[in-house]
Amino acid sequence: MSLFITDECINCDVCEPECPNNAISQGEEIYEINPDLCTQCVGHYDEPQCQQVCPVDCILIDEEHPETDDELMAKYHKIVAVK
Repeated sequence: MSLFITDECINCDVCEPECPNNAISQGEEIYEINPDLCTQCVGHYDEPQCQQVCPVDCILIDEEHPETDDELMAKYHKIVAVK
């Protein structure tokens, strides 16, 4: 599953540069995560880096975009092939 950022986001700017897939961007009010680019850092790291640095723990699993670990790895391979 991809991740999403809740309304508790304080726009501290620490998550965006940590995302290896450039899935995080500034939205109208808070940062947002593009589910098409989010792999929960599968293929890059053992844990989602944005969750590790978020000071308010507002980055959660997006239940509306369910994906298995294999699907996340396939998405990772697709993303890095384009870069």
